[in-house]
Amino acid sequence: MNIIVNGGTRGIGKEIVLLLAENESNRVIVTGRNKKALKQLSSLDGSGNIITYSIDLASFDEQEKDFRKSVVSCFKHVDILINTAGSLITKDFMDFTSGEAREIMETNFIGTAAVIRTLKPLMTRGSHIVNIASMGGFQGSSKYRGLSYYSASKAALACLSECLSMEFREAGIVVNCLALGSVRTEMFRKAFPGLKAPVTAREMAELIVDFAIRGKKFYNGKVIPVAFSNP
Repeated sequence: MNIIVNGGTRGIGKEIVLLLAENESNRVIVTGRNKKALKQLSSLDGSGNIITYSIDLASFDEQEKDFRKSVVSCFKHVDILINTAGSLITKDFMDFTSGEAREIMETNFIGTAAVIRTLKPLMTRGSHIVNIASMGGFQGSSKYRGLSYYSASKAALACLSECLSMEFREAGIVVNCLALGSVRTEMFRKAFPGLKAPVTAREMAELIVDFAIRGKKFYNGKVIPVAFSNP
C-alpha cells in the first residue's frame, strides 16, 4: 500500500511509521519539520520503504506545490493518509500571543486540512484518511487548564473529519478521526508533568495502524474516543 504519515518523526507518529515499514509491500512517505529526526528515521528503515519529506504545516502554502510533485513522483495513488502532526503550547488562555495561537491552529488544523486538500485528488475509491485528534477536543470530555488552543484545534479537526466524510463519500474515500487519551509521549509529559500514562506510544500506534488498514470497512465519518484514561 501507498501510505502517508503526516507528522511522523516522534512519539506515536514515529511508531506508526516503523510498524508500517515492517511490511515490505508498504511504501511510506513520512513528513515532519525536524530534518535531523527525519534522517534518523530513515536510518532505522531496514527495507528501504520509508521516504521522508520535510514540511512545516504552519507555512504549508509555500510548500504545497513541491510537496504534491514529490508525492506524485513516488505514488500513482494514495491508499492511506494518517494525520498525526501536532503542536502544543501550554499556558493560560489570557497569556497566549496571537502568534502562538496561530502556530497551534495552523499546525493542528489549517495545515493538516491543506494536506488533505492537496492529496485528495490522488486518492481513489477505498482510500482512508485517519485524523488523530485528542480527548481534549472531544465534546463532553474533561478539559484541562493550559490546553485551550490545543483542545480547540483538535475539536476543529474532529468536526472537519465528519464534514469531509460526507463530501468525499461519493468518491468512495473514507474519513475517520481517533480522539486519543493518555499516551506515554513527550507531548503528554509536557502537558501533564509528573503523570504517567497507562498506554505506550507503540501500543497506541498498533491500534492506529490496524484501524487505518481495517477500520474503513466498519466506520466512516466517526470521531472515536480511544482512551483508557484522560489524562
